[in-house]
Amino acid sequence: MSPAANTRIWLVEDNDSYRKAVSRSLSRTNAIDCERQCRSAEEALAALETENAPDVILLDVQLPGSDGISALPSIRSLAPDCKPIVLTAFDDSEKIYRAICAGASGYLLKSAGADEIVAAIEEVLSGGAPMTPSLAVRVLQQFSELLSPAKSTDDYKLTAREIDILRLLADGLIKKEIAADLNISLHTVNTHIRSIYDKLQVNTNTNTAAVAKAIREDIV
Repeated sequence: MSPAANTRIWLVEDNDSYRKAVSRSLSRTNAIDCERQCRSAEEALAALETENAPDVILLDVQLPGSDGISALPSIRSLAPDCKPIVLTAFDDSEKIYRAICAGASGYLLKSAGADEIVAAIEEVLSGGAPMTPSLAVRVLQQFSELLSPAKSTDDYKLTAREIDILRLLADGLIKKEIAADLNISLHTVNTHIRSIYDKLQVNTNTNTAAVAKAIREDIV
C-alpha cells in the first residue's frame, strides 16, 4: 500500500548526495511530494514559521548548527500535526531514546531502502511508530538501562485495560489494530491513550514516548 495521495514531505539533510538520492527515490512514488529540501534544522524551522507544515519531515541527526534531536521540540511546537521521522546513520540507543522523548514519530537508519522509507511514511501516517527492524529489539531491551529505577504500575494508577493497550503499542500495533485485538472501538482506544499520556505525564503526542516510559519503568 502506498501513502495517501499528495503526502507532503520535507527532507532535512546536509549531505547533498544522500539528500538528492532520497528525494529522487521518493519522487518516483506518485503519492509523495518531496516539496522542500533543507540543509539545516534552522532552515526547516524558519520555513515552518511561514509555510504550511508538511505531513512528514525526514530529519537527520548530525546537522550543521542545531542537531536534529534538539530541533524536534521546536518542530513539534510549530507543526503539531507533522510526523517527524529521524533518518540517520546513528544506531546508538541513547540517541534513539532522546529522539523518541523529544517527539520523533519514528527512527530509521540511512541504510533503509526507498521501499522501507515509503513504508515508514505510510505507517506513521496510520498512527504507527516505524523503526528499522534491526534496532527494535535491542532498543526495547536497553530502554530500562538508560534512565531511572523502575516504578511500580500502582504509582501511575494505570488500569488493566490501559496496560493491555501499552503492551500492544510496545508490540508495534497501531490504534486500529489495537481496537480489533481488544474488540473495542477506535474512539475507546484513543480515550485510553489520552488517559495513559496524562497518567505517565508524557507531554508529546507520540505513542512512542508513552511506550518508552512504560518500558523504562518496567510497567510493560
